[in-house]
Amino acid sequence: MRPDENTGIIGKLWLAIWRLRDSLRVQLLAWVVLTLIGATCFNLYDSYRTANATAELVTDRTLLASARVIAEAVRVETGGTVAVDIPPAALEMFDTGYGDRVYYQVITAWGSLVSGFPDLPSPTVDLVGQDFDFRSTGVRALTLNHPVVGLPNDGEISVTVAITHNSQFALRRRLWLDDLTKQLVLVLLAGLVTILGLQRGLAPVLRLRDAVRARGRDRLDPLAASMVQTELRPLVAALNDHMERVQNQMAAQRRFVANAAHQLRTPVALISTQASVAAREHDAARRDEALEALRGSTRQMSRLASQLLTLSRAEPGSRRPRKDVIDLADTAREVLEGQAEEALRRGIDLGLDANGPVVVKGDGTMLREMLVNLVDNAIRYTRENGSVTVSVGKADDVAVLTVEDSGPGIPHAEREQVFERFYRVLGTEGEGSGIGLAIVREVVDGSGGSVTLGDAPGQGLLVTVKLPLA
Repeated sequence: MRPDENTGIIGKLWLAIWRLRDSLRVQLLAWVVLTLIGATCFNLYDSYRTANATAELVTDRTLLASARVIAEAVRVETGGTVAVDIPPAALEMFDTGYGDRVYYQVITAWGSLVSGFPDLPSPTVDLVGQDFDFRSTGVRALTLNHPVVGLPNDGEISVTVAITHNSQFALRRRLWLDDLTKQLVLVLLAGLVTILGLQRGLAPVLRLRDAVRARGRDRLDPLAASMVQTELRPLVAALNDHMERVQNQMAAQRRFVANAAHQLRTPVALISTQASVAAREHDAARRDEALEALRGSTRQMSRLASQLLTLSRAEPGSRRPRKDVIDLADTAREVLEGQAEEALRRGIDLGLDANGPVVVKGDGTMLREMLVNLVDNAIRYTRENGSVTVSVGKADDVAVLTVEDSGPGIPHAEREQVFERFYRVLGTEGEGSGIGLAIVREVVDGSGGSVTLGDAPGQGLLVTVKLPLA
């Protein structure tokens, strides 16, 4: 949950910390530090075990040395009595300044107590230290079985020495704290080196940021890829590619605005002139002729405005993507019915060749506009008593739409240029704005298809559109 910005000092501090989570430096540093902390925690756990094992080993060696000193002081007196005088050195070796208490026990092989504490527990394994609770105190004890000269069959005595845990735990703590200090210093040094490394490593990124910020709004020339590291050069290449596309789009937009203004200026001026002529004309027949011309110019301007709107809607990003299920055969039939009157007026044979449904996915409105422009262009540039045939079918898992006319066709050298906005082939007789094929290209590209121009059998133009099947 995002912290509130109006909760006082604590809220502002928390808000500042919250915003730091979006910092690349903080994220990289956090990952490095968290990794180091994880490794350090594992090392400290392992160090604790090692320190504990070392402290136990040192304690066991001291206990064994003390037991040997006591065992070597055992003697057999006249009459076979076993006696021992505990050497002071056997106990003084535990005087480490931590206030440990030492307990001992010397017993014969037949279980007689020679000296020490009769209730002192003995480890189950010889020469191996073991922890016990003795008189409500934790102790570590070790037992040594030692032969004594003078006893029958070189009999053994058992010496058990135990000491409280004070010195053992102190040694373990000292070893572990020393390792902890080293680990913390290592983490701090690694964090410092990481910060310095991030500062140097991110410097090219900051230079790239400053270079982008310093540019003017109209400056879209490429950035130098050498200003950043190898891993970031694809980012610079992507930025350069994006700026090139933006530059091309801006240039196309400027051309479109200029051409649209030019195309609209002519019919507007013509309408104004024809209206003035009609207003001044006193002869009814000539006035009707001027008004008819005015209506024709108005229709032409309305069509141009409609095509400009359609072209704008067909551009990428201008509409929310739609995935309508469209039957191209039915759509073509509807479009031809709408164009039938104009075709009959000019004596053009308008036909449809479709054997069944051809279903595609896309923007239904824009696909219909594509068909309208293809059929309208074909009728507009086909001479009287000519023919226009629309075919819809399938081939190689794609929908194929063709529009064939008997018009003058388009020269090979200009077949790519006619898809540009407002481009018209010189010498054509039909009235057009040069936008129809541009609309077709935009709609087909937006649907993931392709459009090509070819020669119709005999004479004329063959437009082939391929679209993915639904």
